[in-house]
Amino acid sequence: MRIIYTLSIILLLTIEAKSQERTTPNPGGDPVAKIIKFYPNPATSFITFDFQRSYDKSYTLQIFNLPGKKVHEVSDITPKTVVNLTDFFRGIYIFQLRDKAGRLIEAGKFQVSK
Repeated sequence: MRIIYTLSIILLLTIEAKSQERTTPNPGGDPVAKIIKFYPNPATSFITFDFQRSYDKSYTLQIFNLPGKKVHEVSDITPKTVVNLTDFFRGIYIFQLRDKAGRLIEAGKFQVSK
């Protein structure tokens, strides 16, 4: 059990570090803008993912629980994608936005509180 807990903490810290890398200034001095805005956080019955700038419709949004099991995937992305959380348990979830080649575009975490 301690191994799973330790691996989960490492995963969260890695995602947080990657998230901070994306918002650090680029060589031109402007911060890199995030693609996704998500709300509400914490969420209870649904969570909305808003795309802040242009995106590719071939992107895939994957949601993982804390131990790393994929619990939901949305392959038909719209500018405002809403995910129903009625089948989700209370806890922290990680989302990943991937392109059609499987490369990570953006990642983050949100909390479900019921």
